[in-house]
Amino acid sequence: MSRLGQSHILAIGGGSFVATPRFGMEPSGLLRYALDLTGQDRPKLGLLATAVGDDSSWLLKMYSAFRTWDVEVSHLALFPMPTVESPRDWLLEQDVIYVSGGSVANLAALWRLHGLDEAMEEAWQAGVVLSGQSAGALCWHVGGNTDSFGPILRPWAEGLGLLPFSCGVHYNSDPQRRALLHESVASGELPDGYAADEGVGLHYVGREFIQAVTVDPEGYAYRVERDGDGGVKEVRIEPRLLTG
Repeated sequence: MSRLGQSHILAIGGGSFVATPRFGMEPSGLLRYALDLTGQDRPKLGLLATAVGDDSSWLLKMYSAFRTWDVEVSHLALFPMPTVESPRDWLLEQDVIYVSGGSVANLAALWRLHGLDEAMEEAWQAGVVLSGQSAGALCWHVGGNTDSFGPILRPWAEGLGLLPFSCGVHYNSDPQRRALLHESVASGELPDGYAADEGVGLHYVGREFIQAVTVDPEGYAYRVERDGDGGVKEVRIEPRLLTG
């Protein structure tokens, strides 16, 4: 196991992968950042596509995307049954977990059914780096806004709660998201939290937000909190630009 003696989560607002003419899709610097947090020369990367129903085409793309990286890639699918004898043991064997976007509500329900919620917390406390984009970012928090129930976003507060915050994703690419997050935090339906533009990751150590990182020079993170007067205040956070 790792690890660097700390519990890390990298919640990505979008932009985990980039399209390339030659290979179709490659991991962005955000994934390199997550892998570097392990301190391992050849980290074990575990993929979960629960949020897209364990879509085989997504998994094939992910294996292909990492083919030139010095990582050991495997995956856990839950449909039609778990692909490993012990999902808990598989999680604890990984150095990094990456969770896809998709339906965060379906993801959370299925993880709880199979006991992955408790196993994820155990792996996190053991030093496995937890990461993911969109649904794979929301799931670690108390909740956020989701289109799991249809094209109109709804507040959702059934996350794993490893992080005691709300989370906003795709913050600069989906005009519904900022207004609804503000409304949900102002009303108390969601707790104070953080949001990330496309290409931006929110890095937590333990339950503390440490910094934002980005592969987009124009991407930002945000702190969203109640202002004590029935509204919210949003503070822009300058992320660290990842290069190389």
